[in-house]
Amino acid sequence: MIRALPFAILLLLGGCGGGGAPDNGLDTLDAQLTRANATDPAVTAALQDQIMVDPTLTSQANGDAVRPPDRPYSAAAPAPTVAAGSAAPEEALQSAPAPGACPSCKGGREALTLGELASVQRGGNRQCATKVGYSAGWANRLPAAFALHPDARVTEAAGTDADGCRLRVVSFAIAQPVGRMVDWFYTRATKGGYSAEHQADGDQHVLGGTRGNAAYAVFLSPEGQGTSVDLVVDGG
Repeated sequence: MIRALPFAILLLLGGCGGGGAPDNGLDTLDAQLTRANATDPAVTAALQDQIMVDPTLTSQANGDAVRPPDRPYSAAAPAPTVAAGSAAPEEALQSAPAPGACPSCKGGREALTLGELASVQRGGNRQCATKVGYSAGWANRLPAAFALHPDARVTEAAGTDADGCRLRVVSFAIAQPVGRMVDWFYTRATKGGYSAEHQADGDQHVLGGTRGNAAYAVFLSPEGQGTSVDLVVDGG
């Protein structure tokens, strides 16, 4: 048993590497893989060929960057669309005649409701004026000759179709000067077959006329940089 100890000690010392440097397993594996790949042309080409890059896309490949690209993406944007009729040419206006005296201007200024305003127009239908109901929907039920100006901002509207009446009263504001709006209504009225008389009292203007049994009156006053308009149409 004692004689076996020196042999066991020698085995332990050999296991500790006292006889030489250890073989590095990773280096050996790399060498083997390199020799194996060298014999396969496809693998060699995949590892050694230059990577192909599209130069037109490299500047846009910043999706995960902290900062955005230094220019927007170059994808084409669709052309904007324009709603039909939204860019209609402006109507050529006729000049209204010079104004005369305005006996109805005072009544128009003192009217407290659209019904009262309808009753003060010359030849106005007072019986129908007492039957009007108030609703913004009446502004869309005007005769074609007096359809609202595209830029009108309606503040109040009233009307009635009761008992044979066909009365419409609309108040609105518009960012146009008084003189231009007088010409606008004069042009619309005469094209619609109505007569047109222009009256004024100071800065208030009234345009009115008839076509058969139908009649209209427009009260116009300056308001800021625009015009305040009260439109009364009876029949038509």
